[in-house]
Amino acid sequence: MKTIGIVILIIGIIGTILFGIQAIQDSESFSFLGLDVGVSSANWTPLIVSVIVLLVGAVLYGKGKK
Repeated sequence: MKTIGIVILIIGIIGTILFGIQAIQDSESFSFLGLDVGVSSANWTPLIVSVIVLLVGAVLYGKGKK
C-alpha cells in the first residue's frame, strides 16, 4: 500500500506542476483603473484532478506507514 501511495503521490505532484504551469500560461491580464485584472481561459479540470490524485496518494502513503 505504501509503494502504491508513493507512485500515485509522485504522479499527482508531476501533474499538478505541469497542469498548473499550463493554466498560468493560459491566463491573461489587463489593467483597469490601475489594477491588474486576470482573465483565465484555462481548462482547470486537469489541475483539479491532479490535486485529487496527489491527495489520494498522500492518504494511501499515510495508511501504509502504520
